[in-house]
Amino acid sequence: MSGVRVLVGTRKGAFLLTSDERRQDWQVSGPQFAGWEVYHVAGSPADPDRLYASQTTGWFGQLIQRSDDGGATWEPVGNDFSYAGVPGTHQWYDGRPHPWEFARVWHLEPSPTDPDTVYAGVEDAALFRSTDAGVSWQEVRGLREHGSGAQWQPGAGGMCLHTILLDPQNADRMLVAISAAGVFRTDDAGATWEAANKGLLSNGIPSPAAEVGHCVHKLAMHPSRPQTLFMQKHWDVMRSDDGGGSWHEISGDLPSDFGFPIAVHAHEPDTVYVVPITSDSHHFPPDGKLRVYRSRTGGNNWEPLTAGLPQENCYVNVLRDAMAVDTLPECGIYFGTTGGQVYASADSGDSWSAIVRDLPPVLSVEVQTLP
Repeated sequence: MSGVRVLVGTRKGAFLLTSDERRQDWQVSGPQFAGWEVYHVAGSPADPDRLYASQTTGWFGQLIQRSDDGGATWEPVGNDFSYAGVPGTHQWYDGRPHPWEFARVWHLEPSPTDPDTVYAGVEDAALFRSTDAGVSWQEVRGLREHGSGAQWQPGAGGMCLHTILLDPQNADRMLVAISAAGVFRTDDAGATWEAANKGLLSNGIPSPAAEVGHCVHKLAMHPSRPQTLFMQKHWDVMRSDDGGGSWHEISGDLPSDFGFPIAVHAHEPDTVYVVPITSDSHHFPPDGKLRVYRSRTGGNNWEPLTAGLPQENCYVNVLRDAMAVDTLPECGIYFGTTGGQVYASADSGDSWSAIVRDLPPVLSVEVQTLP
C-alpha cells in the first residue's frame, strides 16, 4: 500500500510525519536536530530514501544533513558554500553597497532524475549545485554574474534565493526567485540567465518594465505544463503562460493579495492554492480566520476552504516553503503554521485536519509519495 511522508522543518528541529494512502492516522517522529533551525527538508523524487536537510544556528553556522534511509539516520555532508571568484557587492535597504555574505541555505531542490544531484538556494542570494549527494558544492556562477546583481537588495527576511523550479521537460531550463530581486531563468543549465519579471509592479518600482527589484515570495508550476507559472509576490498573485516571459495578475476576488506560499494541484494544472494574510505589516489571516483559497480556473475566481480550520481568533502565518501537495490519486494538500500546527487535506482541500499541533514554528513542508 502506498503512503506519504511529510517533511517538516521548524525553528527547533525537523519532524517526519507518515501515513498510508488513507491519510487518516499519522506517525510523528522527531525532532531531528533538536534545537537547531531547519530551514528546509527535501526528499529526492528519484530515491524515496534520500533526504536532505538545511540546518543552521547562530553559534555553529550552516550544515547540510543527508539521510539515505528515509530519515532513520543522518550524516553531515559538505558545507563549502563559498562564493566563486570576486564576490563584489549588492544593494542594501538604504541603497548603499553591501558585500556578498553567506548566511544560510534557504531551499534545497533535488533533481527529479538523479538522487545525487541537488541544488541549494542561499542567502545572500546565490545558487549552488552538488552532483555527489551534497559532499561538495559549486556555485552556479552565471546567476550572480547577471548584470543586475549589484541592484539586488534584501527583503524583510533577508536577500534569499528561496525558489528553484527545474523544468521536467527540459533539463537545461530552470527558474529561480530571489527576495527582493525577482525571477531569473536559464535555458543553458545555468551558464547564462535572464530576468523574467515583465509585467510585475512592485511598491517603490513605478514601472512594470523594471528589470529587478521585485519581492517575489514563491513560484509554483505543474510538471505537465512547465510554461505556466504561478506566483505569490509581496502584493499580488500572478500568472505567466510563457515561462516567465510576461506576467499578469490573477488576485481576483481574494480578501487580500498578500501572502507567502502558492501551490498547484498534482493532477489539475489550473487548480491553485494560496493562503492570504492581512498585509505586509499584519502577518495573520484576515479577520483572524485561517482560510486556504482555491482557484479551479487558474486564478481570478477563488473559493475559501474552511472546513476543519479555525475560524476565529487565529493569528498564525504560513511561510513561503510551508505548503505542498502529494501525488496520490486524490491529491492531498498540506501546510504548516508559525503556531506549530501542520494541517492536511486528503480531498484536495475540501476538508482539513491537524496532523500535529504544538510543534515549534514551521518553516517548511514538503511531501513524498511513497511506494
